[in-house]
Amino acid sequence: MDFTHVSLTALRVFRAVAEQGTFTAAAASLGYTQSAVSRQIAAIERAAGAELLERRRDGVRLTSAGRIVMRRATVVLDEIDATARELSGLPTKAATVRLGWFPSAGAVLLPRALAALRRSDPDLHVVSREGGTPALVRALRAGSLDLALLASAPPFRPPDTESPPLVLRTLTERPLYLAVPAMHPLARGDYVDVADLRGQRWIASISSGEDRLMGVWPGLDERPEIVHTARDWLAKLQLVAAGCGLTTVTGSLAPAVPPGVRVLPVRGGPQEQRRLLLARLPHPPSEAVTRVGAALRLAALDSYTPGATPAQE
Repeated sequence: MDFTHVSLTALRVFRAVAEQGTFTAAAASLGYTQSAVSRQIAAIERAAGAELLERRRDGVRLTSAGRIVMRRATVVLDEIDATARELSGLPTKAATVRLGWFPSAGAVLLPRALAALRRSDPDLHVVSREGGTPALVRALRAGSLDLALLASAPPFRPPDTESPPLVLRTLTERPLYLAVPAMHPLARGDYVDVADLRGQRWIASISSGEDRLMGVWPGLDERPEIVHTARDWLAKLQLVAAGCGLTTVTGSLAPAVPPGVRVLPVRGGPQEQRRLLLARLPHPPSEAVTRVGAALRLAALDSYTPGATPAQE
């Protein structure tokens, strides 16, 4: 075993595979062929004298040796990137926090938190990116994210079963709401009865990595009529505004809904809750990570719920 001659290219490829979850996805993200990625992984595993990735039918995950290499590789690659910035005349980053977030968090919560941080901690640099829960969790495990905002629905299972468990902090737990076209008969009242959802037309999407409909009210006693599917939450709300159907929405999104949409609670049957989670690896967080987490919590607590202000029309 001689790990001292491992190339930076191999480290970057290894990090990409761990983060993306498959050789194919890593190759696409790097602009490499899959065979080139395979050769780099084979080279770094030979140097380590151990398997760093467990190959499974649904992709790869880090072995215990792989987690050690990933932890060190992240430090090395970050230092190389900082050196490149310094040599090019750019300032080094005194404190950088890498944050991942689920798609709808970018509508209200994330901008509020970042605006607050610019006022309170102008020297703190936050680099963020959007992703689905599986991708964000892989990035946390790979060491390429420090924090991740995750959305969780009942029965509120952990986002993965890897060891050690991620540290999960619930920022908020609030009800799910219904987005209704302003001219729809259901929009006339201050709430919607769950019995009135039978026979409605829905705008939905498939949750990333799961066989679960997002946008249809949970627990309907009929097969829902899906008239439109869209990944982007804003596209779904624009379709609602156009009168194309109904969709579900979290209360924190209500300030960002377009004109022509009402956001209403649903009564009758079990109340559907949604949790907003902040996830990280179980090592002591840096001061910068702690400050970002605090800003996200404050922004989450200040976020809108439909009962607090009039619904949009």
